[in-house]
Amino acid sequence: MRGVSLPTPIAERVLDLVARIPPGRVMAYGDVAAYLAEAEAAEVAEVSGEPGESEEPGEPGEPGSPAEPVRLGPRQVGRIMAMYGGGVPWWRVLRADGTHAPGLEEGLRKLRAEGVPLRAGGTRVDMARARWDGGAGGTGPDPRSSAAD
Repeated sequence: MRGVSLPTPIAERVLDLVARIPPGRVMAYGDVAAYLAEAEAAEVAEVSGEPGESEEPGEPGEPGSPAEPVRLGPRQVGRIMAMYGGGVPWWRVLRADGTHAPGLEEGLRKLRAEGVPLRAGGTRVDMARARWDGGAGGTGPDPRSSAAD
């Protein structure tokens, strides 16, 4: 079918992570990118024995050589969500300041319905209280949230 693209493997990983964010919890675009980078580094370390290094010689793209690492940041996560995020709880992925991108204000209504804690004024999510760290429990503040958002 022309004009319809399937998600790339990294897009699939983003979507899988977003699908796991529990109701009442959120992640920033940068949180998603950092979580996946940490997971990728752990996978490389498990395979090669050294974090971020490969035992295989050669240039990326050559047979038997490591693939070029995907540089995933908040903007790339946002692009993936814009292209493929309709089937996952997209409203649980926010800017680091606890707001949605313009045009996604419906997400705030969905977050309110899930009981996500909001900051004074009710237009921004309290990221220190609502941020999900990717753990199985999905409860309690993220230890990284001690810094100002």
